[in-house]
Amino acid sequence: MTDLAIALLAVLVLGVAVLAAVVLRAVWIVPQARARNVERFGRYSRTLEPGISFVVPFVDRVKSPIDLREQVVSFAKQSVITEDNVVVHIDTVLFFQVTDPRAADYEIVDYIEAIEQLTATTLRNVIGTLDLEATLTSRDRINTALRGVLDDASGKWGIRVTRVEIKAIEPPPSIKDAMEKQMRAEREKRAAILTAEGGRQAKILTAEGEKQAAILRAEGAQRAAVLEAEGQATAIRNVFAAVHEGDADPKLLAYQYLQTLPKLAQGEGSTFFVIPSEVTTALQAVAEAFGGTLEGARPLPEHVGREGRLR
Repeated sequence: MTDLAIALLAVLVLGVAVLAAVVLRAVWIVPQARARNVERFGRYSRTLEPGISFVVPFVDRVKSPIDLREQVVSFAKQSVITEDNVVVHIDTVLFFQVTDPRAADYEIVDYIEAIEQLTATTLRNVIGTLDLEATLTSRDRINTALRGVLDDASGKWGIRVTRVEIKAIEPPPSIKDAMEKQMRAEREKRAAILTAEGGRQAKILTAEGEKQAAILRAEGAQRAAVLEAEGQATAIRNVFAAVHEGDADPKLLAYQYLQTLPKLAQGEGSTFFVIPSEVTTALQAVAEAFGGTLEGARPLPEHVGREGRLR
């Protein structure tokens, strides 16, 4: 191979390389949800949208891609002083999205750092107007205030802040101990109150039960007494009815009277029993029934009464 052929081959290879470089620098493929800014002679020219695009090689410079998706950034803990001079550490999480690639590239050097610093200063301003208790219980208020300030300030940077969340609020250890003691005291107080209420309710229910039981016992005793009295009255009426209907002989009645007398002295410790004055009349009737007489059977004097005593 002659020197001329070698030179031609070298020129051909060099030409192919140059053409390939030109094609590679002229054709750009931008992925979905990405954007690239193009500078021509150092000035902003246009923004490449997702898809295939063509630029002028060695004249246009295509910058780094910018993500257009919603992004999440977790910032480091920020030391903030509350209105009552308590230092708390707050972690924040920021959700944002690039809406203008040109402004995000040329209006601010580093929009992530800018948003972080703006979040810190805004957080100090908001927390400085709240005491510790309000800081711990007003997360929605803090989130809304942060989002409003960040969204207004980052609008000129081509950034839209969609959401700001307080991830954690950590008070000092001494405040934590005091809060834990307070919570423990509150729980013990509620437990004591519940225990007292339970005991009180139990006593009330017990008293109500005893009251109802006493009422039921009294009603039962009253009902039993009424039924017993009604039963005795019915029995007496039946006996009297039977006696009148049967026209009992006085001798039989006197005999029954005598059979009842021993029962009067069956009780323990009985030393005397009362004998009605009609017993003498009953004894005389018995004696006459068997053909005898009962001497000395006469009624008691009037001043003694109608009852006598037998020792």
